[in-house]
Parts: sequence; structure tokens; C-alpha cells
Amino acid sequence: MKLIDKIVEGIQNKKGQDIRILDMRKLEAKPCDWFVVAQGGSNIQVVAIADEVEDFVREQTKEKPMKIVGRENAEWIVLDYGDVMVHVFQRQAREFYDIESLWADAKVKEIKEIV
Repeated sequence: MKLIDKIVEGIQNKKGQDIRILDMRKLEAKPCDWFVVAQGGSNIQVVAIADEVEDFVREQTKEKPMKIVGRENAEWIVLDYGDVMVHVFQRQAREFYDIESLWADAKVKEIKEIV
């Protein structure tokens, strides 16, 4: 899916870590079809990743998020593209909320880190 590819590329542009794509299309009670989950090392990096995803995706696909939440504290920013939700965490928040375990029935694809 082009949107997901561009989201991942935007995350990688700002050195986002531990990127995972959760395919939730076959789950019954799902908020959307896809989650893209990543993390940054600080609140500054989390904001930079979210900003890059928003800007890069808009440049590449003309798509804009319907809603963005979490910029205030930058521990967990969500960009809602309708069928795709992007979650950018700080490591501690990602471990605490553990959304990958909450949606453990989803098919998960891990993205290799660019060195």
C-alpha cells in the first residue's frame, strides 16, 4: 500500500526505531485496517518523526491526517489517516501502553532498520 510505504519512509527519514506494521483487516473489533508503530529516543525526536510523516506523506501522496493527537507532551503522537493510524512513541510510553500486545491477533511485519 503506497500510503504505508510513504509513512514508513517518513519515519526512517528521522531515524525512527523499531518500526512495525500491524495488519488488522481480519480482526473483528478494529479501529482501522492498519497500525504503523515506531519510536523515537526523546520527545524532540518523536515530534520530528510525526512532523516528517505528515509533511512527507502530504508531498508524496497528497494525503493529510484527519486528526493528530499527542503533540503536547510528545510521549505518544497519533496521526489518523482513516484506514491507517500511525503511532509514534517514546520507548517508555510504548512499553507501558504495549499496543502491539493489545492487538496481538494482528499480523505483524517488522521493518528492518536502515544503518
